[in-house]
Amino acid sequence: MSKAHLRFPSDFVWGVATASYQIEGAVSEDGRGPSIWDTFSAAPGTVEGGATGEVACDHYHRWEQDLDLMQSLGVNGYRFSVAWPRVIPSGTGTINEAGLDFYDRLVDGLLERGIAPFATLYHWDLPQPLQDAGGWPDRTTADAFVAYADAVTRRLGDRVAAYATMNEPWCAAFLGYAFGHHAPGLRDPKLALQAAHHLLLAHGAALEPMRANAPGAQHGIVLDFNAITPATDAPVDAAAAKRFDGFRNRWFLEPVLLGRYPADAHEGYGELAPRIEDGDLEVIARPIDFLGVNYYTRTIVADDPEVPHLAARTVPFEGPTTEMGWEVYPQGLTDLLLRLQREYRAPPLFVTENGAAYADELKDGAVADVERVAYFEQHIAAVHAAIEGGTDVRGYFAWSLMDNFEWAFGFNKRFGLVYVDFETQERVPKRSAGWYAELIREQRPAAPLERA
Repeated sequence: MSKAHLRFPSDFVWGVATASYQIEGAVSEDGRGPSIWDTFSAAPGTVEGGATGEVACDHYHRWEQDLDLMQSLGVNGYRFSVAWPRVIPSGTGTINEAGLDFYDRLVDGLLERGIAPFATLYHWDLPQPLQDAGGWPDRTTADAFVAYADAVTRRLGDRVAAYATMNEPWCAAFLGYAFGHHAPGLRDPKLALQAAHHLLLAHGAALEPMRANAPGAQHGIVLDFNAITPATDAPVDAAAAKRFDGFRNRWFLEPVLLGRYPADAHEGYGELAPRIEDGDLEVIARPIDFLGVNYYTRTIVADDPEVPHLAARTVPFEGPTTEMGWEVYPQGLTDLLLRLQREYRAPPLFVTENGAAYADELKDGAVADVERVAYFEQHIAAVHAAIEGGTDVRGYFAWSLMDNFEWAFGFNKRFGLVYVDFETQERVPKRSAGWYAELIREQRPAAPLERA
């Protein structure tokens, strides 16, 4: 991609993204309570290398340095998440003012640097006391989230440009409750489907107080999508791909945008399907101002009658992969963005996460991550193609600002534009950071969120 010939809208948001547990550290400071990730990562064998987020990138103490890094890149948007256990340590009840003070300072620091704050209220760090009481499969957790969302938006208000209620509820529900890969590490599909429903219910129910507290902000949700391709033109493979799409994409997309769960997926789950109370779907489908789109890769699916509904038989692909073993498939991002416009008449879209892990090495004070540069080139061009095709995409957030605690992979997968030495906490911008900064300078974006 030649950056020069791609012109994005003048008010396009060029950003970077992070998440609280992955970067903040300071897990026991200033009144923060334990989260499910503190508990999960402390258990033997759950995280590679026995890593935890206890220190992570020490962002809690180094946030000003990190905001200066963002400013040097020229970004005009920063997507961060608020740590629920830092704000309400027990999950319910007393608000920890010191926790809110941290995010107050962070937001003010962003605004002073001309960077619009994009806050995500839940990026997987559920307060441990709520998990002890049942976690997301318990309906009262949704009520607790509404009170938490109210507390955060009352404090931060319209200084935040956009609030997302949830990040990737698919991961929170299925990786956490069905497959055991993420906190809280359970393996119960029925619990996972009930958790998924309550995550969506919490999203919809929180919108009302959030809008009341921050009427000038935009409010939405961030979903993760997987591009799904049938292995052949055979009808059975097409049917298998549709089933997997129901599980992987439509189970979250359709309740939010259409007010219903996809009938084929619901029927396929049978007795595993969640309990839904009267009025729930109307709450989940409350209007949103934007939809956040997280995209990394695709899955090629073939028919296999022996594979349960919560899975698919995947087919190996040819071509480049990232360090995660994920196929580099930028066309999937274009197709996804066009599909959201064509099939769902989606609200304005932000690509809220897109990026790649590679085996970066610091040599002579530099990181020549040429593969990541190519990845960003291809995927930003894919976003441009979707805009040219008529999709209203308002911004792009590179994942991630810096290397961090990559969940169950610990510190073994590096996604950052900035290299982090986790022993010394030194930050070193990679070649991709320079490339991204140059792209932003060429685009010369105006202030974000100008379009009606």
